[in-house]
Amino acid sequence: MRIGELSEKSGVSRDTIRFYERNGLISSAEGKSTTNNYREYPEDCLVLLNFFTGAREAGMSVADLRSIVEALAGSCDHDVARSVMRKKISELKARSKQIDEAIVFLEKAITQ
Repeated sequence: MRIGELSEKSGVSRDTIRFYERNGLISSAEGKSTTNNYREYPEDCLVLLNFFTGAREAGMSVADLRSIVEALAGSCDHDVARSVMRKKISELKARSKQIDEAIVFLEKAITQ
């Protein structure tokens, strides 16, 4: 499907779709027509865009998304996907702990 149709079906803007593509999160192929430069996006981009939208709304970074996509590259195995996401959850929890510690440190610094 072309970018306009993908945008309409997913609710994600064309600019955001292009941003994700530039960052290696989704891919497209050259269209079949030799008279234009239209790109064709596979149907599975809809699933990815839905996942990305939820993840971004939850505060995940593009770098976080890229690490998940790279870890899942070439695998449609649900167990692999779960394992990758569990690892990302552990990383986020560790980052959250560091942020909490930084906040406590800064709050103490303010009161001194």
